[in-house]
Amino acid sequence: MNTKENPQISLVGAGPGDIDLISVKGLDRLKKARVVLYDALVNEELLTYAPTAKKIFVGKRKGYKAYEQEEINQLLVESANEFGHVVRLKGGDSFVFGRGMEEIQFARKYQIPTEVIPGISSSISVPALAGIPVTHRGVSNSFFVLSATLADGSLNPELKKAVQLDATIVILMGLSQLEKITRLYQEESKQDLPAAVIYNGSLPDQKILSGNIETITGLHQQAGIEGPGVIVIGNVVAFSSAAAHSETFHEAKSTCLS
Repeated sequence: MNTKENPQISLVGAGPGDIDLISVKGLDRLKKARVVLYDALVNEELLTYAPTAKKIFVGKRKGYKAYEQEEINQLLVESANEFGHVVRLKGGDSFVFGRGMEEIQFARKYQIPTEVIPGISSSISVPALAGIPVTHRGVSNSFFVLSATLADGSLNPELKKAVQLDATIVILMGLSQLEKITRLYQEESKQDLPAAVIYNGSLPDQKILSGNIETITGLHQQAGIEGPGVIVIGNVVAFSSAAAHSETFHEAKSTCLS
């Protein structure tokens, strides 16, 4: 008798890092997975919920890329056909700069059933955990989320438009471009605009560095932290408890339910 499971792929957003911030549905799929393909920003503690599954790291770290995107697409299909249920586990939300739709479209070409389980995006959750609301009545009526860097490594030209806005600007994957970003704001005489960098958001070692456009790059360089960071620019930064200790680090307190 053929006991092979039918192939299927679940695209699961793992959230910003704290394992308690994955969805109930995402955790359910993880527990049922036969194979898990996971990225660098995924908290590896989550993998313990799939003890018998085959785990494959397919992420990128500084100076190292495990697989090209086309290889990941093919690996998803091959794993589903061989083992059955595959979970593609991505940090944050898979559709926010996560190339999740590319993977779904590729799998559908091979008639493999797919599902998308959203995750909590770091673009809103990391500022929130740092005490920064991305919108606030009378302060910011909207927010924009941008990736700082294009595929070829150049600065995202849409940042030049974002500088003109009064909205909160949230920038992902932007630490290496921070000096160029702040220069754009300085050219618009916005050197006093509050700015923050939140490192390792939602994790026990989360740190918040706050200042303004004029000071934030120097403070970041002085800190010497290479971990993932979210940049927030706008008057809402003043709501962060970090603003009370301007230009200093503080450990972010958090609670979790067990």
